[in-house]
Amino acid sequence: MSGRSVTRRTLVVTAVVAAAGLVLSSCTTGTWLGLPPTTAPPTVDPGDPSLYGQSVLWEPCSEVALGAECATIQAPMDWAQPESGNTIDLAIARLPAREPDQRIGSLLLNPGGPGASGVEMLSYFRSLAGAPVRDAFDLVGFDPRGVGSSTAVVCYQTTEEMDQFFAATWPATLEGFEASRAVVEPFAQACAENTGPALAYIDTGSSARDMDLIRAVLGDSELYYLGYSYGTELGATYAELFPDKVGRLVLDGAVDPSLPAAAHDIAQAKGFQQALEAYVADCLQGGTCPLDGPVDQALTQINALLRQIDAQPLPGDSTRELTLPLAMNGLLVTMYDETAWSYLTDALEQAFAGDGGGLLGLSDWYLDRDDVNGYINNTMEAFVAYGCLDSRAPADPASVEAHAKDLAAAAPTFGEYWGFSEMLCEVWPYPQVGSPARVTAPGANPILVIGTTGDPATPYEWAQALADQLESGVLLTYEGHGHTAYGRSNQCIGDAVDAYLVEGTLPAVDTVC
Repeated sequence: MSGRSVTRRTLVVTAVVAAAGLVLSSCTTGTWLGLPPTTAPPTVDPGDPSLYGQSVLWEPCSEVALGAECATIQAPMDWAQPESGNTIDLAIARLPAREPDQRIGSLLLNPGGPGASGVEMLSYFRSLAGAPVRDAFDLVGFDPRGVGSSTAVVCYQTTEEMDQFFAATWPATLEGFEASRAVVEPFAQACAENTGPALAYIDTGSSARDMDLIRAVLGDSELYYLGYSYGTELGATYAELFPDKVGRLVLDGAVDPSLPAAAHDIAQAKGFQQALEAYVADCLQGGTCPLDGPVDQALTQINALLRQIDAQPLPGDSTRELTLPLAMNGLLVTMYDETAWSYLTDALEQAFAGDGGGLLGLSDWYLDRDDVNGYINNTMEAFVAYGCLDSRAPADPASVEAHAKDLAAAAPTFGEYWGFSEMLCEVWPYPQVGSPARVTAPGANPILVIGTTGDPATPYEWAQALADQLESGVLLTYEGHGHTAYGRSNQCIGDAVDAYLVEGTLPAVDTVC
């Protein structure tokens, strides 16, 4: 299956899910533009008071962010049949503009995923946004359908069940691929039973339509939006569906929605491989690296460690072992920002000494798990739900085996563990509704697309492709490592985004920061 990255609280800690021994690679491979389960156009009139004209009851929610207000609005469960009366909850939160006399409107935020909470995003984005943006916009985070405080995907309900699911061994052969059915089928069944009928409508197309509903109830005539990682696909989908409602959109860490699943996975595996090579080169130049150079030799040592863990998990904490999927989580999560490389160095040093605690801690960081509360959100469940409805790779044996070989050849360290990942969506209780497609958004106002040259999760070529597909796309490049740019890179990026959002001023063509 093709999945997506989940941008974390710091906007840099994104990683690839290792679910039931299956790699769900980050970001999607296709933009969903249909309507499940039919192809009928939406029957909602934007003036319908029952939906677009609903009242919003704002209440203080300082636990989200000091000075924040929270509310819940209603959206149709099925946008193809909004008149059915079946609705879902959408949780929204806002921080009012600091300078009311300069206020432009609302800036809707999405941190990625799919599965990351935009409500939670307010707690840290206020310190990352440029001062002009904070002054001129109400910052509005929302939990997309299926996520967080909105009508949420619920699968396993205990920490122990989730621990077992994430720690399960990866299939590495066709025989193991089929055997993984015994692990993923109960999980998929639990998702259907505990979520209910809403699970059939947790998809990007429906979420994009929810965004237009949010825009309307906030009183904005156009959408101003900042989306990271998967949030770029959500924003691009919105632009395709509602080009006349596009105000200013920033799509940072862009996804190429036209890529087939297999090509998407290979590009991303290569991205992580290149990031790991950059880490290794940096580590070898330091004084405390647990690896021996040159780079190729050091990579061989990491590969050998992973195989050792696969054969015999390392002790992790008092109750859990470090299995291969958890070790890969810990390795991959640090590839999203070079400031996390030192944590990987410490964890590898421990692992080579027979202690898996460091890598297990990094895996917990990725999975949003702590020893007190267990899994503190439903990011992973929502991730799977969106991925299986939006786009999935072929699961016939010949395609699965060929794809696994291509991945291993493309990325010697990560590719071997990227294959044989299609079974979870094969047994998902609802059919795929999306497919890869170019997004052009004809007639939309200029859309700013940002790509980072060393981005492992959303390779730079994807930003180039999305900017080229969009009729009004403008590419801004950050030359550096890590995932996404605004709020974590440099002043050049910050000034360019602030000027575009607040003043409508686009960076010069081919700007590189």
